[in-house]
Amino acid sequence: MKGIVFTEFLELVENEFGLEVVQQIIDECELDTEGVYTSVGTYSHKDMFKMVGKLSEIKGIPVPALLTVFGEYFFTTLKDKYPVFVEKPNLFSFLNSIDQYIHPEVLKLYPEAELPRFDAEIKSDNEMILNYMSSRKMSDLAIGLIKGAANHFKENVDVVKIGEEDDGQKVLLKVNKI
Repeated sequence: MKGIVFTEFLELVENEFGLEVVQQIIDECELDTEGVYTSVGTYSHKDMFKMVGKLSEIKGIPVPALLTVFGEYFFTTLKDKYPVFVEKPNLFSFLNSIDQYIHPEVLKLYPEAELPRFDAEIKSDNEMILNYMSSRKMSDLAIGLIKGAANHFKENVDVVKIGEEDDGQKVLLKVNKI
């Protein structure tokens, strides 16, 4: 997993809960890197789960909720860093471009990146089905990214998990404009 995910997560934790909580997470988790991340490095996703789990334990917030909030926050970082990817007319057009355009471009920059797959199907002007597939099982982060994208496009949406297989490696999401 790219280091920018880790650096942005720790920045969010610092902004929302303070530097003391960041330090507590680093001190109490057995991290492969001992809590040192660079935005361009590549690290085990297991460290992310350890940190999110520890934050959940400290603050009493469920892991799925933390990942969703982080996804919304992280979308802003991605949008600011790679504005060309969000030059789409609307949310569904953007989501439909993830596997066909965005991820191939990301792989040109970071060939070693392990990206989730998204099979998208636009059902109507107000409904889209996304099939999320990743061995990392981070669909809640994906939901947050979708919500962040919806905010960017000034569209109100509801994102619901309507099916799950292989312990979260495959998750069927329904995105409804409301």
